[in-house]
Order: sequence, then structure tokens, then C-alpha cells
Amino acid sequence: QVQLAESGGGLVQAGGSLRLSCAARGRTASYYNMGWFRHTPGKEREFVAAINWSGGITNYADSVKVRFTISRDKAQNTVFLQMNSLKPEDTAVYYCAATFRTGVRPIPSEYDYWGQGTQVTVSS
Repeated sequence: QVQLAESGGGLVQAGGSLRLSCAARGRTASYYNMGWFRHTPGKEREFVAAINWSGGITNYADSVKVRFTISRDKAQNTVFLQMNSLKPEDTAVYYCAATFRTGVRPIPSEYDYWGQGTQVTVSS
């Protein structure tokens, strides 16, 4: 069992930056592959980025490549999402998720544990 808790969301102007954190608790938390997803009302949950358990492999949605960076601190069991050059279309609730399946997966249904989400609002 893994418990996930996101933090770091907020209101920012277009062009600004935010850093999201996802603290994972559980005996095997450091061995999970992790992902960030986002959701806006009326849309499907969207893949943002993923990182493998060691931190050596990452995957990004085309819409955030170059602007966002996913990383993890294994000692602290925390995954980060650094978001730069934010755009109004990045506005969403951001969720972190954990999976024991191999690889850096972009499909929400392949993740086993989810956090409660943190709101990110980007004003124009």
C-alpha cells in the first residue's frame, strides 16, 4: 500500500513557474514508477510526465516537453514536477500516481495508487 500526497499548486501568471511535490508513504514506495497527470472538467485525465523507480528514465507529454521536468528524491520518497513557462491551458488539477508495472507509462488505468490532487491555475 502506498499513500500519495501532492502539494505546491496555486495561482500563477502565464510565463511563471511552479514546483509540485508528491510525497509517497509506504514500505515499498521508493520502488514504484511514478507519474503526473492532470484533469480539467469535461476532459479525460491527461498524462503529463512519468519517471521510473531509479529516476533514470523519464517520459513527457508533447505539450509539456522542454517546459516541465519530472524528478525524484529516493531518500525522501518524493517526486517533483518543475513547471516553467506556464500557459493558461496548463490550468488543471494535477495528480501524482504510482504503479508497480514496468516502464514510464502514460495511461492512467495502469496506475494503482493516486493522490488527492493539487489545483494549478494559470492566469493570462
